[in-house]
Amino acid sequence: MSSLVGITTVVGMVLTLSACSKTNDTVILRLGHSLDTQHTVHKAMVHLGERLDFYSNGSMQVLIYPSSQLGSERQMVELLQIGSLAMTKVSASPLEGFVPEMQLFSIPYVFRDRDHFWKVLNSDLGKALLKGTENVRLKGLGYYDAGSRSFYTTNAPVHSPADLQGKKIRVLNSPTAVRTVKALGGAATPVSWGELYTALQQGVVDGAENNPPSYYLSRHYEISRYYTLDEHTSVPDVMLASLKVWDSLTAQQQNWLSMAMADSVEYQKTLWQQASDEALAAVKEAGVEVIYPDKQLFRDAVKEFHQSFAGTEVGKIMQQIDQM
Repeated sequence: MSSLVGITTVVGMVLTLSACSKTNDTVILRLGHSLDTQHTVHKAMVHLGERLDFYSNGSMQVLIYPSSQLGSERQMVELLQIGSLAMTKVSASPLEGFVPEMQLFSIPYVFRDRDHFWKVLNSDLGKALLKGTENVRLKGLGYYDAGSRSFYTTNAPVHSPADLQGKKIRVLNSPTAVRTVKALGGAATPVSWGELYTALQQGVVDGAENNPPSYYLSRHYEISRYYTLDEHTSVPDVMLASLKVWDSLTAQQQNWLSMAMADSVEYQKTLWQQASDEALAAVKEAGVEVIYPDKQLFRDAVKEFHQSFAGTEVGKIMQQIDQM
């Protein structure tokens, strides 16, 4: 099936459903995403619906379509842009194609730690980055925690950037992510998520990088037995709404949705921390060598990469973040 036929089919399906409909004076918002129902973000979306129901006294409801029922992540973003779907979740990395400043999340060691990361996201700067999506008919509602990305390798442990030299490391399909791995000494190799297990198994790549729950749930630890918690990047998930749908809501309804989203974010942060702790415990139990490296070695390795942004808009934002 061609991509054109695929998106036409999905559009037809969602148009039949309607992104935002009214039933007996109840506003129904349809939310599609690509995650399974055990994921912390899905559970947070369920909580979002519960809180919206509470705040609106039952006059607003969220219907969730998980597991790519309404298409791929890209297709669902396109459905938002034309107003055929109310909400979806994306990673901040692909959003750099819409909002160039979003690439800062793929730059290593922009944030000092988790507290600093959330301080930035909750600041006026974090809100301004969300607002940038409005230029492409999307409304940024908030950020979900997707943890920090760390390296895992198959044949040898990584204690410092020197250990990454010559190793083929799978990366996200993001120019900034590719530059990050290169800056740290690895050979960046884009591979689709669905093909990564086999790529690790067959030695197409020597390792990859991701957060603890993803490393565990993907079962990549069965092959790549070394996990180095260097935590080089923190790329949040972003909840997006259709700007067309958002604008169709009253100010009161928008406020209810914003409050429900805020509650959902706090709920998911707690779930995420639990999931990360449980994932690390599980891979250790399975015999994985979890390495806690000297992060300063990694920070030093990307100084030149950071300096390359001097004088750019992203560079200015990085300076602001550093002073926060």
